[in-house]
Amino acid sequence: MLEQIREDLFRMQDLTYRDFQSRLLPTVAPETLIGVRTPALRDYAKRLGKTEDAAAFLQKLPHTYFDENQLHAFLLCEMKDFERCMDEVNRFLPYIDNWATCDQMSPKVFKKHRAALLAQIPAWLASEKSYTVRFGVGMLMQHFLDEDFAPAYPDMVAALRSEEYYVNMMIAWYFATALAKQYEAALPFLENRRLSPWTHNKAIRKAVESFRVTPEQKAYLRSLKIKGGKA
Repeated sequence: MLEQIREDLFRMQDLTYRDFQSRLLPTVAPETLIGVRTPALRDYAKRLGKTEDAAAFLQKLPHTYFDENQLHAFLLCEMKDFERCMDEVNRFLPYIDNWATCDQMSPKVFKKHRAALLAQIPAWLASEKSYTVRFGVGMLMQHFLDEDFAPAYPDMVAALRSEEYYVNMMIAWYFATALAKQYEAALPFLENRRLSPWTHNKAIRKAVESFRVTPEQKAYLRSLKIKGGKA
């Protein structure tokens, strides 16, 4: 079964795309990239997910290839049973080693079970695994910045401290998005310098690039940049 899936992936290989991906994924060993384009991989996951082979594939951890990890993530995205999906997500998270797999794993079923999803997020944020933390912040950003927003959620993100670039980048992305969607609630975190200097400045930089932030808000945000904080 695994060999057949791997043969299918190599049959969809695009070497130009593989080389392009390699430049975007510095944490992934180039020899583990097959080079399957994302739309093709998503379509394959939908087909595979309807077969008994999907469950067997999900048990085969760790995977050898980046594209197999992507396939694993996309299979979880299509899973309809929330409890089983959450169990599988938690089993898979420790094996994620790159931002793409982390960010593209967004199970559709989570939207229907936000209370149970929220209960899991603190454990992800407390993880020693960088991409598990990034995933937790990503879930707060995707699901809890609109009608289900509460001021406690940006507090959870602001409390994080990490030396990992991909964690800090996600924190910045979260606050930039929060400034676009919940400006009044997010602004004090920058006014009071609740974030590390680099993350603070990166959040401002990303926010001022957003069309959802007004020109007046952008001007004020620029005035809050921390000198020497770079980003």
